[in-house]
Amino acid sequence: MTETYNSAVLNLAVTGIHDLTESNKQHKGVRTPAQESHFLCSWMVDSLKAKRFSKLVAEDLTQWIRLGRSQGAGAQLKQLLERIVIQYQDAKAAKLGDALDAVLADFAQQNWLVVTDTPLSSKLKLDGDGQSSVVVCAVQMKSHRKDAELLKPIALYVRGDENVLAEIALQHGLLISQANKKTTLIKHHKTYLVIPKNQHASLCLLARLK
Repeated sequence: MTETYNSAVLNLAVTGIHDLTESNKQHKGVRTPAQESHFLCSWMVDSLKAKRFSKLVAEDLTQWIRLGRSQGAGAQLKQLLERIVIQYQDAKAAKLGDALDAVLADFAQQNWLVVTDTPLSSKLKLDGDGQSSVVVCAVQMKSHRKDAELLKPIALYVRGDENVLAEIALQHGLLISQANKKTTLIKHHKTYLVIPKNQHASLCLLARLK
């Protein structure tokens, strides 16, 4: 069975939290956040050198090591791994069309402007008077789905709090990744993607820890 990015990054995060917990048990006294960050940064260096995890997450490890070395406790490596575990354990593989509908319904309930009835083929400007908004191409909403499932990726053009986007997506088991910033068709909106079976090729948006 071919390993996916989802399984690879979840395995890394679960293992990292486990190894940190076991190390803390052997450590005299309570470790400070700086000490935990130092442990995880060293652990990531050793893991990368030993090729302990899939090459699918090698770039992530390299980035997190750089972050840990430059920011210390400010890198919040433990919290990062915890957020990954929560997000990816709760991710769904089926009925993502329904999950997308539920996410959009939640946005509407929070007084976001939700537009899903307009075909998008060229760049447009949405006049929302500063209101948070999400736009999805009507053609993609119809042709990239079948019943409750996603058949092809669907782009969401979002202007609003990215943390709110991540938190609402988490509630419905939907993973969302940010696409190339130059691909947006709606002015002042960022492009995000939902993918069939939630199988993104890189780290998705992570919700904040409660």
